[in-house]
Amino acid sequence: MSSEMCPPFAPFFGFAGVASAMIFSTVGAAFGTSKSGIAIAGLGSFRPELIMKSLVPVVMSGIIAVYGLVVSVLIAGGLSPNDYPLSSGFIHLGAGLSCGLTGLAAGYAIGLVGDACVRAYVYENRVFVSMVLILIFAEVLGLYGLIVALLMNTRVTGVTC
Repeated sequence: MSSEMCPPFAPFFGFAGVASAMIFSTVGAAFGTSKSGIAIAGLGSFRPELIMKSLVPVVMSGIIAVYGLVVSVLIAGGLSPNDYPLSSGFIHLGAGLSCGLTGLAAGYAIGLVGDACVRAYVYENRVFVSMVLILIFAEVLGLYGLIVALLMNTRVTGVTC
């Protein structure tokens, strides 16, 4: 049924939200993993016994991608090609962008911090605690986007054509 409230192109915006959440958060996770992984490879040639503790940034980057996956699945579950209001499409797009762009920022921060701190960890073991604390604060950026996306997604349920 096509009407002013439910145009046929409305699901496009919902699917754009799904894509935004998945793509941007995965790009952030990939950046964080690659930057940290390069530093870990360098650390491994000098102090191989520190490799396992240095994997913290890589694990935290992977969590960012999981945030995007969760939001994408939830948004996709609320999509339907029929009777899908334009307002729901915009809300889903906003939710996807919220999760995806904060995931991108968090992955970027984790990558930079992971790279610098793992390189410093080769020379000074006390850097580890501060590295973990900074990584937690960087991870929280992505968590905030996940929470906002979940809140936005709950607002879609009451809207009908």
